[in-house]
Amino acid sequence: MTRRDPSEPEAEAEATEGAASEAAEGAEAAEGAEVTEGAEATESATSEDEAAEGAEEPKQGRAEADAEHDEGADESAAKSPQTAESPSKVGAEPTAPPPLAARVAYPLAVLSGFLYFLAFPGVDLWPLAAIAWVPLIVAMEGQSPRRAMGLGWAAGFTMTMTGFYWLLEMLQTFSGFGVGLCLLFMSILCAYQGGRIALMGWLYGRARARGWLAGGAFAAAFVASELLFPLLFPWYYAATVHQLPALLQVAELGSPIGVGLTLVALNWAIASLIIARRQGRAPALRGLALLAAVPLVSAAYGAVRIHQVDAAVAAAPKAKVGVVQGNMSLMGKRQDREEGLRRHLRLSQDLVRREGPLDLVVWPETAVVGALDETTANLHYQLRVTPYIGAPAVFGGVLVRQVEDARGYVLFNSALVSGADGKVVGRYDKHYLLAFGEYLPFGETFPSLYEISRNSGRFTPGKEAKPIPFGDRHLAVFICYEDIIPSFVNSIMREGEADLLVNITNDAWFGDTTEPWIHLALSKLRGIEQRRFFVRSTNSGVSAVMDPVGRVVGHTGTFQEDTLAAEVAWLQGGTPYRVYGDTPWYLVSLLSLGFAFVPRSRLRKPRQGG
Repeated sequence: MTRRDPSEPEAEAEATEGAASEAAEGAEAAEGAEVTEGAEATESATSEDEAAEGAEEPKQGRAEADAEHDEGADESAAKSPQTAESPSKVGAEPTAPPPLAARVAYPLAVLSGFLYFLAFPGVDLWPLAAIAWVPLIVAMEGQSPRRAMGLGWAAGFTMTMTGFYWLLEMLQTFSGFGVGLCLLFMSILCAYQGGRIALMGWLYGRARARGWLAGGAFAAAFVASELLFPLLFPWYYAATVHQLPALLQVAELGSPIGVGLTLVALNWAIASLIIARRQGRAPALRGLALLAAVPLVSAAYGAVRIHQVDAAVAAAPKAKVGVVQGNMSLMGKRQDREEGLRRHLRLSQDLVRREGPLDLVVWPETAVVGALDETTANLHYQLRVTPYIGAPAVFGGVLVRQVEDARGYVLFNSALVSGADGKVVGRYDKHYLLAFGEYLPFGETFPSLYEISRNSGRFTPGKEAKPIPFGDRHLAVFICYEDIIPSFVNSIMREGEADLLVNITNDAWFGDTTEPWIHLALSKLRGIEQRRFFVRSTNSGVSAVMDPVGRVVGHTGTFQEDTLAAEVAWLQGGTPYRVYGDTPWYLVSLLSLGFAFVPRSRLRKPRQGG
């Protein structure tokens, strides 16, 4: 995905050629030198990588290169020792050391990726979240945009190959291929997912090359990468502190990105101390202390909000909900469809007998096995399923719609809601399908792929997502990993006021790994963003009930039959995130793109008479 820098011999040769090229452009670069200030000019002046990269342009592309020079004259000034004032002449501090060599920088980037993995759910060494970005920030200091992108990719690939190791079992289950081929597919997928950090590195490197302040450039690049990069399996840095509710409460202001940004501030402060020491200059201690205090301010805000939300919960009307975890194996539920229904009914009836009357029982995704025609499905459920649960319910099923095409039908992964009388009162069809499990990428373009991967489903995404009426209340229902997509859950809540969040999931796809616990940790923030109780029923675990500040009220284990009952509050009211969504983060992302393409000098006043 990313191109490597030239080897050292090539770099020296190209640097020699580049020196002649830059000398020919001296007049233009000198004009830009007036806007190059002290440390910005000297910091870049000794970078052999950037000098080599500047000489790399092919001759036939010289016109395009000249246009780039015109757009970034200040960058040329920063790169050329001939156009920047010598520090010895103006009494400035000694020249900053060159960027770290590749043999040092890349191991630091890999270290960042490994620290991220250790801090992330599944391992949960959360204190490492305070330093996980530090090696990468130090490694990228003074590097060219291309080198910064490569370092970012090295960190991202390490994060995903270690943290997403459970993808291997999913690929083996559904493809039927051998371990070697599945490992190759996994590596390709993780290489792509790691591109998120490569994007961050590239945006940061471009912004620095154009003279923008490092701290603001890195923060904006972090926001852009978390928001804009399309992922098959979403994740975000905020999950590293999922065990610390006080640090999570800013999610109601700005989703996981806001939480992650508070952690980035601390990482940046620590990295800046290391960079200043390496450059032999005094760090700006006051500013760095303010950055380091950002997580403390976030925690103080969180403590206040937790107290306020707890008071609102205490005053709100309550309901008692039950969660059923059937633990049906993926292939077993296909081979014996009736066993799945019998097991869920038995567990539900036992739960009602043990806990007394329940206001709602939640079954997992596709708990009722077997595709039913959508025109007659409700009648089937009302005759064979809902009357025997013993309470109103949310349950998963597969519905079929007849269509006029070569295939003749489409399948929906659906959630059904039944009332106290057993009648089905609402339905939601899953929008975000699981790659390889519920569809094959490019499978509709190349249908023969489904002949190769016979265990993969071929579902169709749903079209409508809004709260489902439930008596005098409303439920926001979503399926599987839709609960780790903040913008999607927010879009449902903006369609109407829901009193409770409900997710039905089947994580058996990934085997007995850390994935179910990672999924739970990533989902916690949905309740905080919306200030609602959140009920999750999963086929094989982890099923849970979470409160509006992200605390787990109760949960099951993994790969075992289990049930769970808990009291929830029917809550109303919105949050800033509900109102504004990701709009502020889109603006910051645009700012990051602006940093990448617009030199800082363009925003400065031209010299009088110049």
